[in-house]
Amino acid sequence: MLWLNKSKKKKMWHCGKVRKCENTAKVFLHMNIEKTKFSPLVIKHPFTDSAMVCLSQTDGEIAFANIMEDTKAFTLWKEQVEKQIDTAEDVFGVYHLMTKSYLLAFLKYTESYLSREDFSKMLADIWIRTEAPNLDPNFKQKELLDLFRKSKQEEMMTEDEIETLRSLPETVSVYRGVTSYNAGKVKALSWTLDQKVAQWFANRFGENGTVYEAEISKEHILALFKGRNEWEVIVEPDHLLQLSETLEENMEEPQL
Repeated sequence: MLWLNKSKKKKMWHCGKVRKCENTAKVFLHMNIEKTKFSPLVIKHPFTDSAMVCLSQTDGEIAFANIMEDTKAFTLWKEQVEKQIDTAEDVFGVYHLMTKSYLLAFLKYTESYLSREDFSKMLADIWIRTEAPNLDPNFKQKELLDLFRKSKQEEMMTEDEIETLRSLPETVSVYRGVTSYNAGKVKALSWTLDQKVAQWFANRFGENGTVYEAEISKEHILALFKGRNEWEVIVEPDHLLQLSETLEENMEEPQL
């Protein structure tokens, strides 16, 4: 009976944490829509990237609406999203309803409700899926570092990624490609083991950017992600050594 009581209490505690995450998500849901130059097709909002949404009608049919122009449709859409939030089985069910650019902010405000395991898994997924997380306006660099320092590597990375990180030499060469968009963030968290990947980042969007090379002790690499074949390493920027620009013709094979 004692075991059952403890089990019941644990379940109630878990449900309470999920409910708090759901309530936080609802605060995000009721944020205003941010227009872009491509609106209404493209907007910024925690739960949709477009003002053109599908709405379920009382007769079971689906209707399309522009929630930027139709306030009643916007209200109805939020009510329907709220129901999706309420029926989510866990915090990941809520998390997967949200748009990528708001996920780090959602993690920030729900951190105290998450287990360390869930927090670590969510951070890794957000970091890999989000465009330019180093530039997120909701976080200072120290705050981003703290997220990784408090996470569990075995939850953030796959077994293969963990093994790859362990097999690296004690001093590792890392590379970072920047364009005019992020030229002020050379000493960021995200680097790569593959110089060709850094070159791709430096030249994307039709730009002729710069590739930087540095060395860092393996103990200051907080995570390694192979997703999207980017061979990304999350480093502690203050421990980067011999930071310098590198020329494209001097590209070397990665230390993989």
